[in-house]
Amino acid sequence: MAVDLSMPILVVDDYNTMIRIIRNLLKQLGFEDIDDASDGSAALAKMKEKKYGLVISDWNMEPMTGYELLKEVRADGHLSRTPFIMVTAESKTENVIAAKKAGVNNYIVKPFNAQTLKAKIDAVFAD
Repeated sequence: MAVDLSMPILVVDDYNTMIRIIRNLLKQLGFEDIDDASDGSAALAKMKEKKYGLVISDWNMEPMTGYELLKEVRADGHLSRTPFIMVTAESKTENVIAAKKAGVNNYIVKPFNAQTLKAKIDAVFAD
């Protein structure tokens, strides 16, 4: 299945520079409808207002981490099927395993480029 470039994407990161980088990479890939949130609680509020085709979230944020956001999303009947990609600077195996158990669709380790992001997004929508 081809990825729908018109789908809304939510980028969640507490670091504005990272949001800008991911937003620019998504635009390079052809995505237009990109929102952002500075932490998990802000992201959850936005997700209750608008249906997103994909969430790309950082792991390490305060007060609500990307991992906690993922668990909240998967526990919410209206949001549970939202594709979710976790972004982290650490490639700790236990984090990857925890995220997989919590229902993450894919995982990206920083730093990454447009091709890596595209491959991860394509993989999420391939099944």
